[in-house]
Amino acid sequence: MPLIKEVSHPYPLIDADPHFNRVVRYFRPSDYVAWAGLTAAFPGALYALEVFDPTRQSRNMGPALRLGTLLGLTGGFLYAYQNSSLRLWGWKENEVEQQKASSEPEPSGEDGSLSPFMQAAMPWFNFTKHDYHKPAEQ
Repeated sequence: MPLIKEVSHPYPLIDADPHFNRVVRYFRPSDYVAWAGLTAAFPGALYALEVFDPTRQSRNMGPALRLGTLLGLTGGFLYAYQNSSLRLWGWKENEVEQQKASSEPEPSGEDGSLSPFMQAAMPWFNFTKHDYHKPAEQ
């Protein structure tokens, strides 16, 4: 039973389950711009809401703005990570990533400590190395 289901993608599949470091290495400048924009937009939106509908505690906006910055930073990173993952999976235009991947060696499963079930079932960042990066060639 194959662990990776065959699915047709609009663009070539580069890696079906990329390692966390690989996804971050393949960030484009547009991903960093989106990350920075979302980091700034969240506390900016909080401040704008306070200006238009004051809670009469404008002196104490510091903690809320710091929390908003943290939430924007986290959300921006997750958005950039998602965009990079979609390109590696072949769901978005990935010509730049194809060229970069062709100059790198294929990922190998030299360090996998999780069972195949745990690697396939847990919805988290991939921090383990395994051999399930592309569907088996027919």
